[in-house]
This record gives sequence, structure tokens and C-alpha cells, in this order.
Amino acid sequence: MSDPRSRIPSMDALLASPGIESLMADAGRGQVVDALRVSVAHMREAIGRGDELAQGSVEDATWYVQHAAKLLAEEAVPSLRRVINATGVVLHTNLGRAPLADEALEAMRSTATYSNLEFDLDKGVRGSRYAHCVRLLCDLTGAEDALVVNNAAGALVLSMSTVGLGRGVAVSRGELVEIGGGFRIPEVVERSGASLVEVGSTNRTRADDYKEVVASGEAEAILKVHRSNFRITGFTEEASVAELVAIAAEHAIPVIYDLGSGLMLPAENIGLPEEPRAEASVSAGADAVVISGDKLLGGPQAGIIVGRAELIGRMRKNPLCRALRVDKVTLAGLEATLRLYLDPQRVLERIPTLRMLSMDDDTLKDAAETLVGVLAAAGVSCAVVPTKGAVGGGTYPGVELDSWAVELEGPKGAQALANALRDGSPPVVGRLVDDKLRLDVRTLLPGEVDVVATRVIEAVSQDREGQT
Repeated sequence: MSDPRSRIPSMDALLASPGIESLMADAGRGQVVDALRVSVAHMREAIGRGDELAQGSVEDATWYVQHAAKLLAEEAVPSLRRVINATGVVLHTNLGRAPLADEALEAMRSTATYSNLEFDLDKGVRGSRYAHCVRLLCDLTGAEDALVVNNAAGALVLSMSTVGLGRGVAVSRGELVEIGGGFRIPEVVERSGASLVEVGSTNRTRADDYKEVVASGEAEAILKVHRSNFRITGFTEEASVAELVAIAAEHAIPVIYDLGSGLMLPAENIGLPEEPRAEASVSAGADAVVISGDKLLGGPQAGIIVGRAELIGRMRKNPLCRALRVDKVTLAGLEATLRLYLDPQRVLERIPTLRMLSMDDDTLKDAAETLVGVLAAAGVSCAVVPTKGAVGGGTYPGVELDSWAVELEGPKGAQALANALRDGSPPVVGRLVDDKLRLDVRTLLPGEVDVVATRVIEAVSQDREGQT
């Protein structure tokens, strides 16, 4: 009996098969040939396993073409792609934190080709990328100057390197936090070339603790770190920015405030407890304030430093500044986001992060009921349930957001349904609670309710077919 593998069509025969030309038009000859070779290898393996279905298709060129097309489609899926966030965590770090405003997206698209990133259009000479966003940041915070780098950790390293290289920097023991990704303030300070001078205790650090190390000459700069990702309660005390500024002024040393979240409006406007803001910190006299662009500011990932002009000027000249420099599309998106804050009447609607955080209970419940109505009409078993979300992004620890979700179980169980929703296009990420899948509507963008409904119906239908 002849070996079935001898009946596999030649590559020339496969390349002459119907459907190959359209594949080549999309992917190119080289990729199509590679995919066909993999398809042939899979057929050989299937025959070796005694797979009867494969043996029945061994001479069918259409099988190889379809198999190659599937491989090419899988390879064409980008590694980084859009995901629908139905977790209820607004600033979900794993899902890219702040979704951007339409104005920011358009600005980024517009400048993604050529732009005046480092070109002065008025004078026709070389300009500076660090000139962009400065006026807006100064207007919004009251600072003398501003600098944008690639992220907040980089901004802190640049600040510490500028004021603390070869010098001691005083930091409260209660502020030696881990800022995410395993990076800790002591490591950031020391890698910037400064020496860490710990003051106070974990729960209580007084102004006198700073006075002591500054007066002794042990510390030549002060770093204050806002504990944005955890809370210390009970028997606590900490020195205010104003107190630290007064101490520093007596010895002509700088105060750097790693503020973090970048909230640019009163927290009550979005229904959250009050948090320190850059404007108040600058007003209190901090020499430099470090904030993130992609947290409560609602823009792209960026590290923003606002403060005293002389110090910001020194940071621009620091060799690290080039290593941490920000990209043109980030600057464009940040500028467009900042510009939205000039219109307080519209900013809550235009910036998705702020809109999600300020959504009222009725709006959330209506969205959940709309989604349930579509799913129920398609025969999907589901229910509207109250749920709890979070701000996320290392901000507002312990603060829960009252919300509404659609709860599902799925024909094969909640875990299988969750897997199926993540596996589709676009992926939908929910949250498993008590063996049920919850899709929180707070974090859905406009138009995504319909998309989620379609994806759920598809996933449930596939589960049902798999059971028959």
C-alpha cells in the first residue's frame, strides 16, 4: 500500500490552486509559500498520527489553501490591539490606563507623519520639542515652567538626578513606596545618583525630622511622595508641602513633590474624595511637581514636571533628559487633552476618564438594562446586578465605585465564556465574581454596548454548538 504522504500536491500545484492569487495580494508571495509549507507539514504529521480526516483531504488542494489562509489570518493579528474594558476599573493599568479623547486621537494621527516637533515655523530654524505643552501646563497649574518626558518614573529620575546627584535627599520612611512594576522609591532615588536619607517613621514623620537632617547638611534636597496607591490610617502624621518649603527655604535647597495622578480639577466634580493637585502644590512653593499624563489627567503616557523656571531649565540641560525624551504623537495627544481643560463646562464629557468617573447611577443602570435587553432577545440568560468598580492606576486606594453590570454564566460556565470573549475580535475583558461573569458598563466607551452584545451572543452560540 503506497504512503499517503506521496499524494500531497507539489508546491507548484498548490501555488496554481484557486484562491492563492487573492492570498498573495493580501500577504505577498513569500508569506503564502511559508504558510503552505507549514500546511504541508501539518498534513504529514496528521497522516503519521493516522488521522483519517486528514488522509481523506491529502490530495485536496483546497484544504491546503484554507489551512494557509487560516495561518496567515492568525499571524496578521497585531500583538497590541484594541480591547473592550468591561471590568469596571477605569484606569486599568493592564489595559493601557486612560482611554484618550477623540481630540487627542485626532491630534496624534495628524502629527504621526511630519510635524514641527523640533522646528520653529515662524523663524524657519530648529526649535525644541520641549516647547510644546509648556504654556498650557503653566496656565493650568500656575507654574513658571514645565517639562514633558516619557513617563512619571522617568520624570522623577530626571528630577532627582538634577537636584540630588552626589547629594543626600531626605524622604519620609512613610513615603518609601513601590510605584508599580516592582520599582521602589529608594531604588529610583539611588539610581539617579542621589543618596537616600530616611527621616521619621512609617506612620509619623514631622517637620522637625526634616529640619534635623537638613540643618546637619546630610540632606541637600527634600523629596515628598504622595501615597496615591495605599493609605495609612490611625496614629499618623506627615509634614505638608508648605512646611517642607519653609524648611528648604532656610537652607536654599529644593523641594520635589512626586504627586502622581495628575488630577486637574476639584475631585468633587467627579464624585471622588479630594486629592492633592499640582496647582495647589505649586502655589505652596514646591520647586518641582511630578505628575502622570495617563492617570486622572486622562491623556497619553507621559511624565510631567511643573515648577520653578530655573530648576526646570536645569532639567532640560541634564543629559538624562534626552534619554527620557517624549515622542511627537504623545506630545500631540497631551496638548489636545490639556486644551480640553480650558473649557470647564465640557471637559467632563470630552475626556473619557472623567466622563466614566462622573457617570450617575441612572445612566449606568440604563446602559446595563439596554445590554440585557439585547441579550435576552437573543436568548442569552443574563441579569442586571449592582456591582463595585475602582478608579485604578494606583489612585484612590480603597475607594469603590458603585456601578451596574450584566451578569452571565454561559452554557459551559462563566470561565469558558470569559475565555471566549477574550479570544474574539475585539476582545472583551470582564470580571469573574462568585462563578459568574460580570460586564461592568461604567468602563464601556460610547458605542461599545452594541459591540459587547454581539460578542456575547457569538460566544454563547459557540458554547452551545460545542455542547451538541
